[in-house]
Amino acid sequence: MQRSRHLDHPDISFEMCERARYARDPAYDGILFIAVTSTRIYCRPVCPVRQPLSRNVRYLPSAAAAEAAGFRPCLRCRPEAAPHSPAWIGAQATVRRALRLIEEGALDGDAAGVERLAERLGIGPRHLSRLFRRYLQTTPTAAARTARVQRAKRLIDGSGLPMTEIAHRAGFRSLRAFNATFQAVYRMPPSALRRVQP
Repeated sequence: MQRSRHLDHPDISFEMCERARYARDPAYDGILFIAVTSTRIYCRPVCPVRQPLSRNVRYLPSAAAAEAAGFRPCLRCRPEAAPHSPAWIGAQATVRRALRLIEEGALDGDAAGVERLAERLGIGPRHLSRLFRRYLQTTPTAAARTARVQRAKRLIDGSGLPMTEIAHRAGFRSLRAFNATFQAVYRMPPSALRRVQP
């Protein structure tokens, strides 16, 4: 497959990504993410917004990869609600299991770490990091940060809990880390997200 400068997805051709985007195909929801270079926002393929020009689009395999590349989540299609449904087999199942454990908080808290996660998966931490780079273009730690932000965003959208409680439930070690992470990801504090109407 010839690589495009707009394609950062390891398993799907640029043409297939384009078709999925224009069709707003739900079969690709959670499998690819659309990063728009002109707005620095990333979306799900099902996002209802006006389609950007192809030259302004990059395709990425995970929300964590999009955030690591400097894109912020779309407030309209809410990437934190995307299903985790990559069609993987073999060693990729390890990545899927790791993501499930990360979503459940395996890398949250003071005692958590990539070494312990890898041990639970029956592999070494370096191998786990290699698998994440290969299939998600990110690291387990970055994926955990994205999982925490997504858990928190769901709580912000769906509850009236105070921000301190949301930070705790989402797995942040401190309110300061919670606020700093939201500022880095959304370019606004978490309290401002409650006032935003997509």
